[in-house]
Amino acid sequence: MTGAGRISVVVPAYNEEERLVSSLERIYKYFRQAGHEYELIVVNDGSRDRTAASAREWKPPDCPLTVIDRGVNRGKGFSVREGVQRASGDWIFFSDADLSTPIDEIESFLPRLAAGAEVVIGSRNLPSSRLEVRQPWYRQIMGKVFNLLVRFLAVSGVRDTQCGFKAFSRRAAELLFSRARIDGFGFDVEILYLARKYRLKIEEMPVRWINSPRSTVDPIKDSLRMLKDIFRVRRDDRRGLYDSSRAAAAQSGR
Repeated sequence: MTGAGRISVVVPAYNEEERLVSSLERIYKYFRQAGHEYELIVVNDGSRDRTAASAREWKPPDCPLTVIDRGVNRGKGFSVREGVQRASGDWIFFSDADLSTPIDEIESFLPRLAAGAEVVIGSRNLPSSRLEVRQPWYRQIMGKVFNLLVRFLAVSGVRDTQCGFKAFSRRAAELLFSRARIDGFGFDVEILYLARKYRLKIEEMPVRWINSPRSTVDPIKDSLRMLKDIFRVRRDDRRGLYDSSRAAAAQSGR
């Protein structure tokens, strides 16, 4: 799809030295072949290894790569938020560093965005999704339980809130990420909750999924943190912290 507008891809990274360069190479090759105007933003979330250095050392001369190097680990939500707020594209994507959803899935998202969808999210739970390498059985069960709780407590009608491949129109990205408050893995739920609150058009898309065995998500601890975040989202909404004037004040006082 040519003439799609400028695309920003945000990649949060934490201790990804071993596989980040391979993923960046795949993103770079995709955009060279697709011909889209783009920028690539890597946000290093206080890694203990050479994640940021490896990205800088890899950078080809013609790759519009920006590396944001945070000295302190703040969480995936914080990293995505910072990357999105630095993005200049007409369409803003974020993708996990392992590319469990291959980067060329962008091609199926762009027509939906161009047609008026403001938030397009990858879903592993649609009938036409292709799970080429699945998560271990215990992660699948925990994911299904978590998603049921999310649909009941926060975001009804969305089959998969946690797939690490999502896209936003520029307007939606500015609206949602300027008001989001959660720094950890629960940020996906918060963003979709806000999208519903502000009545943005959300579309769920089937994707290819190739599970990476080196997940940094702790299935017990992080699931409990994400559950806590769901209740935090509802509490913050009741307190009016997502209303435009108070949200701006909260952001400035961080």
